[in-house]
Amino acid sequence: MWDFSLGRALGLMGRTFPFILLRMAVYFGITLGYILVTGVGAGVGWGIGGFGDADFRASTTAWGGFAGFGIFGIIMYWAREYILYIVKAGHIAVLVELLDGKSMPQGRSQIAHASAVVKERFPQASILFAMDQLIKGVIRAISGLVRGILTILPIPGAQQLAGVISAFLRVAVGFVDEVILAYAIRTRSDNAWMSAREALVLYGQNYKPMLKNAFWLAIIVYGLSFVVFIVMLAPAALVVYLMPGAWAAGGVVFALLFAWSVKAALLEPLAITCMMQVYFKVIEGQEPNPEWDAKLEQMSAKFRKLKERAFGAEPAQSPSTPMTDPA
Repeated sequence: MWDFSLGRALGLMGRTFPFILLRMAVYFGITLGYILVTGVGAGVGWGIGGFGDADFRASTTAWGGFAGFGIFGIIMYWAREYILYIVKAGHIAVLVELLDGKSMPQGRSQIAHASAVVKERFPQASILFAMDQLIKGVIRAISGLVRGILTILPIPGAQQLAGVISAFLRVAVGFVDEVILAYAIRTRSDNAWMSAREALVLYGQNYKPMLKNAFWLAIIVYGLSFVVFIVMLAPAALVVYLMPGAWAAGGVVFALLFAWSVKAALLEPLAITCMMQVYFKVIEGQEPNPEWDAKLEQMSAKFRKLKERAFGAEPAQSPSTPMTDPA
C-alpha cells in the first residue's frame, strides 16, 4: 500500500525530541499569538462600540477581531522564511543524519548542530526560501502530469477523477519540497542550487512511487488533523466566549488554528520523515536522467530559473556525476 515505515518514522521523531519541542513552541505560540491579538482587537472594537448602540458595538467588536487577526497574519507572512530556515530546515538536517545512521556530535545540542549545518549550506534565510519556492513550483508541474495523463484516458468520468486527484495532490506535495531540501543538505555540495536541480530530476523520474506515498500520507495527516479540529471545537468555543462580544465565528477559526498547529508541529515532520525514507530508497544507485532534465526544463519555468542559478553559482559543482546539459 505504501513504502514507508510509520514505526521507524516515529522512532526518528523521538530521537529529534528537542526539535519537536521547538516546533511545538513555535507553532502553538503562533496559534496563541493569533488568539491574543484577535482578542485585543475585539476588545478595542468593543470599547469603541461603547459610543453607539448594541448593534454598533457588535459590529465594531467583530471588525476589531478581524483586524487583529489580519495584522498578526501579516506579521506571520513576513516571518515565514525565518521559520523555514530555523525550524524546518534545521529539523530536516538532523533527520537526514539520523536516517543515514549518523550520531549527533558530542557536547553539542541538536538545534545548535542543525543550525550550523543549515547555515553552511544556505548562508542566508532568503536563499533557502527562494529555493523552496522554486522547488514547490517544479513539484506542482510534475504533479500536473498525473492530471494530464488521466484526462486523455478513455475512461468514463476520467476528467472529473483527474480534477479530484489533482486537488488532493496539490495538498500532498506540501510534504515533498522539504524532501528536496533534505537531498541538498545530504549531498553536502558547495552548490545547493545544483543539488536541488539533481534532486528534482531524480524526483521526476520516480514521480509515481513518490506521489503514491504522498497521497497516502495526505490522507493520514489531514485525517488526524480533522480529528484534532473536532476535539478542539469545545475549548476554542470557550476561548471565544471569554472574549468581549463573544465573536461567533471565532470558535471554528481557533479550532482550525489548533488543528493547524498540531499538524505543523507533529504531523508534518512525521510525513516528511516518511517521504524521506521513500525518496532516499527509490533514488539509491540512480543517476539523474538527462531526458527528465530536459522534460522539466520544458514544462516548468521555475525549473529553468533554478537551473540558471545552479550553473551561475560559484563554485558550480555537483556532488554526483554531472549531467549533460540538454540546452
